Amino acid sequence: MRAEELRDFVRTTDNGGYSDLIMTESPRARVVDWYGQLSKALENAAVHRCTQQSLVGLEDYRTVDRFSKSENWACILGYEELAEGFSNRSLSSKIQDDTIGPVWGHTVIGMDGEEHRLHRGLIAQAFTRKSIQRWNDNVVAPIVDGLIDRLGDRGRVDLAAEFTLFFPAFVITEMMGLPAAEVAQFHHWSAETIMAFHDLPRALRASKRLEEYLTPIIATRRESPGDDLISLLVQAELEGRKLTDIEIVSFGRMLLNAGGETTYRSTGSLLLYLLRHPDQLEQVRNDRALLPAAIEEGLRIEPPLASISRVAVADTTVAGVDLPEGTIVEMGMGMANRDPRRWTNPTAFDIHRKRLPHMAFAWGPHTCLGTHLARLEMTTAINALLDRLPGLRLDPDADREPLIQGIGLRSPNCVPVVFDR
Repeated sequence: MRAEELRDFVRTTDNGGYSDLIMTESPRARVVDWYGQLSKALENAAVHRCTQQSLVGLEDYRTVDRFSKSENWACILGYEELAEGFSNRSLSSKIQDDTIGPVWGHTVIGMDGEEHRLHRGLIAQAFTRKSIQRWNDNVVAPIVDGLIDRLGDRGRVDLAAEFTLFFPAFVITEMMGLPAAEVAQFHHWSAETIMAFHDLPRALRASKRLEEYLTPIIATRRESPGDDLISLLVQAELEGRKLTDIEIVSFGRMLLNAGGETTYRSTGSLLLYLLRHPDQLEQVRNDRALLPAAIEEGLRIEPPLASISRVAVADTTVAGVDLPEGTIVEMGMGMANRDPRRWTNPTAFDIHRKRLPHMAFAWGPHTCLGTHLARLEMTTAINALLDRLPGLRLDPDADREPLIQGIGLRSPNCVPVVFDR
């Protein structure tokens, strides 16, 4: 769609079904203080032979057999130790095939070594700097404006429920070139796939529907490619290899959750931190050159994905801790981003702190492919909100307290604000 058409579509479309699914509370969504007990655990050791949930004093919510039947666990909480873990070739990503794989398929997040290098190289061809900038100008900006148009002059809204949740989802479906009339259904099916950890049958049904929906679209784009994401993927070639239909389907099933949901969560958390620190919000409002530092600090202190899993495919060690073959290892990026050995006063939100690399987007070969797009999306969104909602501030009369919640995936339960009409 052209920019104005896209803005009008976003302004008027109803995707409440997606909102209901994502915002519905699950057992993991209710956890507020995830890092308090983990910080104490890190003081004792950077690597533990148990789950993070057990360190926090929680029962594991995951019902997938690969998790629920395992008796051998470890978690890495320290920054340097996590970097070592991500570099350890004996800690494999293939556990994703046993957990979310039945729903999303065999994707880049479940690959190792040469297979991962080649597959990632093919997908990366669709995420060039030129493509990302074009998407930001022609897709992200009109979608952000369309959602802010929805807010009108009400003066009081929940930005989590009415803005941050939706804009990355619309961005991805527009990048894929999906017909406007089918966007809401695609959002709904994609949201259902992430329910695999507590409602696998429903997630599998949604996965099948997405395959049936995307396969003919891929065939059409092979015959007549355009400049959308699916067209770029069908044309990608590396070392004589091209992506198959099912590989593109699997990437599409993963994309809204792995890309859109994480961007919505990180944007919401950043907004809430800025609103809770009005002095820093005002500094950003008056000097947008500070926004990149604010984004990195938000990602550091509250990454959208606090932990991912690896499995030891051979006996190995990390930081001197033995990890027998078969051990499921929780890679605690969220806690590593608060390691006091690396950051002074790590629980404080400070956009002026010395910039150091963090692990919000993982580390090493599996660093998220969409990092540049995510940062551009966050930049465009925050700038537009500050430009168009004068006097933006936390709502002192909100019905509920805004809290950042979750275990693996974390985000605010609400971001209630008021602004000058």
